[in-house]
Amino acid sequence: MTGEIAIGSARVALAWPQTYYNDSGLAVAAVAKRHHLLDDVEHIIVVHDELDLEPGRLKVKIGGGLAGNNGLRSIKAHLHSDGFVRVRIGVGKPPNPVYGADHVLRRPGKSERADLDAAIEHAADAVEMIVREGVDAAMGVYNQMNQPD
Repeated sequence: MTGEIAIGSARVALAWPQTYYNDSGLAVAAVAKRHHLLDDVEHIIVVHDELDLEPGRLKVKIGGGLAGNNGLRSIKAHLHSDGFVRVRIGVGKPPNPVYGADHVLRRPGKSERADLDAAIEHAADAVEMIVREGVDAAMGVYNQMNQPD
């Protein structure tokens, strides 16, 4: 599912993959092809959950390791690049790594939900800043924020 919005003078396509998470690359590549971004993957922004960040914490980065994230692995494989921008929303580590999928699919508690809701708002703001001012500006702001507290 996709939609288009304007952020300043930029046209932005928003996409919600209808694939399984581990096959996200199929959807991302199709949207990238439709919008002529296969050779400009640095213009692709992927917002995703991140086990390596505490719940509600937000980080912006370009490329890098996949940390066992099969959705990112699929996107990298289908784009043939890891040069896309990532807005990572922390969900924290499960008590046992075996339960990673169950951990990200579970319903968060009230306090954690509040942190995640705030992080989602920050993620939307970060995407807008990336589009308007560039990824370096967004990293400078959002990677330094003391969140959550």
